[in-house]
Amino acid sequence: MGMTQPTPFDDLDAYVALPRVTGLAVSADGTRVVTTVAELNEKRTEYVSAIWELDPAAGQPARRLTRGAKGESSPVFTADGDVLFVASRPTEGDDKPPAALWRLPMAGGEAFEALALPGGIEAVRTAAEADLAVVRAPAMPSARSVDDDRRLRELRKDTKVTAILHTGYPIRHWDKDLGPGVPHLFGTGLDDDTPRDLTEAPGSALWDTDFDVSPDGRFVVTGWQQPAAGAAKHAVLVRIDTDSGDRRVIADDPDGDLWSPVISPDGSSVVYVREWYSTPEMAPRITLHHLRFGDDPIEIAPDWDRWATSMTWSRDGAALIVTADQDGRGPVFAIDPADGTVMQLTHDDYTYSDVNTAPGGVIYALRSSYSAPPHPVRIDPDGSVTELPCVDLPPLPGTLTEVEATATDGTRVRSWLALPEGDRPAPLLLWIHGGPLGSWNVWSWRWNPWLLAARGYAVLLPDPGLSTGYGQDFIQRGWGAWGSAPYEDLMAATDAACEHPRVDADRTAAMGGSFGGYMANWVAGHTDRFDAIVTHASLWALEQFGTTTDASYYWVREMTPEMAAANSPHLHVGQIATPMLVIHGDKDYRVPIGEALRLWYQLLTESRLPAADDGTSPHQFLYFPSENHWVLTPAHAKIWYQVVLAFLSRHVLGEDVELPETLG
Repeated sequence: MGMTQPTPFDDLDAYVALPRVTGLAVSADGTRVVTTVAELNEKRTEYVSAIWELDPAAGQPARRLTRGAKGESSPVFTADGDVLFVASRPTEGDDKPPAALWRLPMAGGEAFEALALPGGIEAVRTAAEADLAVVRAPAMPSARSVDDDRRLRELRKDTKVTAILHTGYPIRHWDKDLGPGVPHLFGTGLDDDTPRDLTEAPGSALWDTDFDVSPDGRFVVTGWQQPAAGAAKHAVLVRIDTDSGDRRVIADDPDGDLWSPVISPDGSSVVYVREWYSTPEMAPRITLHHLRFGDDPIEIAPDWDRWATSMTWSRDGAALIVTADQDGRGPVFAIDPADGTVMQLTHDDYTYSDVNTAPGGVIYALRSSYSAPPHPVRIDPDGSVTELPCVDLPPLPGTLTEVEATATDGTRVRSWLALPEGDRPAPLLLWIHGGPLGSWNVWSWRWNPWLLAARGYAVLLPDPGLSTGYGQDFIQRGWGAWGSAPYEDLMAATDAACEHPRVDADRTAAMGGSFGGYMANWVAGHTDRFDAIVTHASLWALEQFGTTTDASYYWVREMTPEMAAANSPHLHVGQIATPMLVIHGDKDYRVPIGEALRLWYQLLTESRLPAADDGTSPHQFLYFPSENHWVLTPAHAKIWYQVVLAFLSRHVLGEDVELPETLG
């Protein structure tokens, strides 16, 4: 038998150095396509992204357009074909300026700064047919002008003041403290760098919302969050005139939040997503709605039992182009807004994102799956898909297959199974996805099964109850009962995988992050079948988590005291007899570090594997003071995998592996 050719997954340094493609933008005439590619800097300490131009005809290699030392992001096209992007470019006397809007002329030449604001620019949208850009940028609540905003920021910096006074909720998001600046929308003519504040005194209305600009540039439609009872937020849609700044609510549903507005090509209507408010008994639901200005909104395709993950219009306005999770994939669909007819456009094993339409019914997008990282493609009107030359796709150290199981209630449960090369039975790793409303259907750089497959493991990626892409009833099965159907589905999927001839059922481990970490904790307290368990950024004590996470009002809709008491893993710590690796970042505001601290102490004092009198324990705690819910920096990502592999080697394979010297 010949030697297997090595892949980047055999070497963590090679894996971390793989280029990563994100984002896509297409010019109004469809002749230009750009993306961003992130690569390691020279010190290998962070990723720096640059804008690359792609050949829409797929005949020529990609061409790099920008080379800023700090990178560029969020490219969009102006009406006349120039590229706008966001970048922080150091200047003499200011080595860390806020991110500004830059413009790269279609005719060639150097990019130049088009707009700079004191708080930096977070997002940009352009009018398809007018010389207008709208940006989202934070400004101090009491600032009366851009100059005043700059003065207030310099005052805080000079006096080293970091205090923030809040009068509402929330006060932080993901890994950021909210305030004191609040997001505004600013409009600017692209030949005029004087911005116009379109959202006077917005308060917290524009936190975590999206917006769109009409083709003629006359108005903007944006999500607008209003305070609601119970320290909650209620999202409506508002229309803002770009000349006067006048705004009015155009859509409001008392039973749900309205998100992601997309204005039609003729500017006469807008489509948006409605997220129904959940209750302790009823899971949320995602539906699509169409509002012709001046009329009442109507629901589109009400019988379509899928959740849209993105949407845009075809260039002629005849169809909505939508993506949605489906059976472990994420196809592209075309929906007739008039009669709700749904037609699936792609039928491969990929998940599509960053969908952009072009004239003539052509679509450009990124696609990925567990067989390939994100890469750009063109979808022609006949449904054929063509890869656009960009970065090379890495070879895999194994094969991807599917496994199906039947849950205790008769429900079908499907999974991806990544198998290592060769024909020998491999130890099994059960990987549990987060969300919980999600699916293992898209490539992940953070949780990548091929790094484990390259070391001889079979990795199971199941979609248990609460997963998206299998219909509303499948989600409902686990709602408010996390420890029931989702747990039973995971065990059924594991049983089915253990029947596979390539799986060694006597050597198994379980891993999960976020909700997947919750499930890993629940598994640890309910079965001894696994040799090791890794729990990352995990929920442990639900009654504690529900009121300390960064958006408590969302979680308490489901997480009543009764639900928490019935489903909290910490109540079963006395049954845990499996070695556990606990991983958490201190900047994690979604699942605060208190969950890991409590889990760690209770593991060492109350589990069936407590710490010995000399303090030793089979458990480990990998702590990242500077990371958030995810572990993103290259060096920390490498350590994450090194520690996980060493922990699994000891408890699953019975082998001791040396830990990285960077841990001291």
